[in-house]
Amino acid sequence: MKKKIAILGSTGSIGTQALEVIDKLNSDFEIIALSAGSNVNLIAKQAEKYKPQIISISTKFDAEILQKRFPQIKILYGEEGLLEICQNKDIELILVAVSGKAGLKPTIEAIRNRKDIALANKETLVMAGEIVMKLAKEYNVKILPVDSEHSAIFQCLSDRKDVNHIIITSSGGPFRTATREEIENADLKSALSHPRWNMGKKITVDSATLMNKGLEVIEAHHLFNISYENIKVVVHPQSYIHSAVEYKDGSIIAQIGIPSMHIPIQYALTYPERKEGIETESFDFIKAGKLEFFEPDHEKFPALKLAFEAGKRGGTFSVCLNAANEEAVFAFLEKQIKFTDIYKITKNIFDSYKSIDNPTINNIIEEDEKIRIMTKEYIKSKGNL
Repeated sequence: MKKKIAILGSTGSIGTQALEVIDKLNSDFEIIALSAGSNVNLIAKQAEKYKPQIISISTKFDAEILQKRFPQIKILYGEEGLLEICQNKDIELILVAVSGKAGLKPTIEAIRNRKDIALANKETLVMAGEIVMKLAKEYNVKILPVDSEHSAIFQCLSDRKDVNHIIITSSGGPFRTATREEIENADLKSALSHPRWNMGKKITVDSATLMNKGLEVIEAHHLFNISYENIKVVVHPQSYIHSAVEYKDGSIIAQIGIPSMHIPIQYALTYPERKEGIETESFDFIKAGKLEFFEPDHEKFPALKLAFEAGKRGGTFSVCLNAANEEAVFAFLEKQIKFTDIYKITKNIFDSYKSIDNPTINNIIEEDEKIRIMTKEYIKSKGNL
């Protein structure tokens, strides 16, 4: 029997790779719904190929264009469109691959409608991890991680009470061996030149600052109920070990494989089963040669340390961290600020922020919007820092 799924963010990097996985395993899945932001042309091609019952797009204008082209498909738009998909009674699993805060409300709505979640949106747990995981437990919903690091930890965990540490690996990004002067003068092209992974622009810049790894630490804390003191980050340039779990007896279990997002995406979609996948290449220990590991350089990459601090402080500090960083990254992508200004701006907003303890979802959404406005105004007032 086919698993009935929806993909929120089907035109992005994760969404398109998920569809490639489904193409390989097409007899196992039925796509009920797809959603996209503004890429009308691509989602139209996906609609022709996969024939979903429902499509959601960001704007009413684009929805009207699609409805004329596909009268047999229910076309929705905006946040309400995503929420309606999450309420659909036929859907069993929802891949949340939309970027940023847009993933939060649909994830919560899906959980409340008892849909299992394949989560590729780390901001959902960074912003509201405690609320989301509590709801998932209440509604008996599985949260299946899609990030390669969290998928690795998920696969290595057997008994959480016996865990000593979880070890999250990082490639180190494009500036791992760069000098401080080179980082200070880094341009957009070099920041987007990730040595191992092909990702969207925002996450690629976050990988260059190591903020992405910091957000992954916060995500891991919530996903696996592990204290920050028991989470380690290790730089592993080859990106073959995707993460590991150290147990109390000293044993370390690691998940190893070629750097490919198809593998963790497929595992989340087929869980608890494993199937022959799209990747034909397997990890070769002999060809791999040496595997290297280093401590993160907190002087060159202070964003990682700031993320640990935000997570430990709790409240809405991680909301502040995520929103300020995201707006700073957007400004860098628009060439409004320098690469090193991303951290300076985020730190300045973070240091002046007053957190809310035990926030509600409404608190989180309001704080997120407030911080974004504050960050944009700060960038505008300071110019190039």
